[in-house]
Amino acid sequence: MILHHSTWPAVEAYLRKSSGIIVPMGSTEQHGPTGLIGTDSITAQTVAWAIGTHCGALVGPTLSLGPAQFNLGFPGTVSLRPSTLTRVIVDYVLSLASQGFRHFYFLNGHGGNLAPAQCAFQEIHAERSLASHARAAVHFRLRSWWDYPEAHALRQQLYGLGEGMHATPSELAITRALLPDACPPDELPPPPVLEPDFMKRHGGDNHDDAQAHRSRFPDGRVGSHSGLGLAEHGTQLVALAAQAGARDYAAFLAGEEGA
Repeated sequence: MILHHSTWPAVEAYLRKSSGIIVPMGSTEQHGPTGLIGTDSITAQTVAWAIGTHCGALVGPTLSLGPAQFNLGFPGTVSLRPSTLTRVIVDYVLSLASQGFRHFYFLNGHGGNLAPAQCAFQEIHAERSLASHARAAVHFRLRSWWDYPEAHALRQQLYGLGEGMHATPSELAITRALLPDACPPDELPPPPVLEPDFMKRHGGDNHDDAQAHRSRFPDGRVGSHSGLGLAEHGTQLVALAAQAGARDYAAFLAGEEGA
C-alpha cells in the first residue's frame, strides 16, 4: 500500500489494523559517468515498495534529497544540509504521529542520511521526555537496504573489493534492472581499490568539501567498479533485501529488538 496512491479513508482504515509505516530515504546526486542521479532514491523506494507488498505495510513518500555536499562539484547533484534533513524527518514523523502512526521504519539508500536521521529520532524522543504532559511514544528503526545479511552476502560474492563506496555495482545493478533504457552502457575500467582505513574513516559519506572530493575522485566513483553491476544482479538484490526487510519490519512491529 503506497501512501501517494491511497485515499484518506483508506489510510484511516489501515490505521485501525496497523500503526506502522515504511519511509524510504535516498538522495539526488551523481553516481559516476554511467549511474543515474536518482540512484539512491530509486533503490530505496524499490526495496521499500517490495517490503510493503510482502507484508501489507503502508509505504510513505520517498525522501529523495539528502546531504550530498561533497558531490556538488558534479552537475545535477542537489544537496540538503544535514540539519535540514533532520528537521524534515521530524516534521514528517510528527505529522503522521498526530494521526496515530507509532512505528516508523526508515529504509535508507544513502549513507549521508544516517547521522541526520538518528539525530531526528533523538530530537523527537527528547520532545516527549521534556514535555510537561504525557505524549504517545513513537518507535524507530533505520536500515540501509544493502545491510540486510542476504543482500550483503550477495554483494560481497559478486563484487568483492569492487563494490567500493559510491556508484557501487550493486546499486547500479538495481537501476539497470528497473530502467534499462535510461542507463548507459558501462565499459569503464575499475578505479583504484580503496584502503581499509579510508573506508573506515569515510563511512556514512563522511567526506570533505566538493572541490576536494572531485579532485580525488574525478569521475565520481569512489572505489566502485560500476561495470560489474548487471541487471540480473539487481533483480536478485531487490528480492533478497525485500524478503529480509519484511521479516525485520514484522519483528519491529512486534517489539523485538533489532540487530
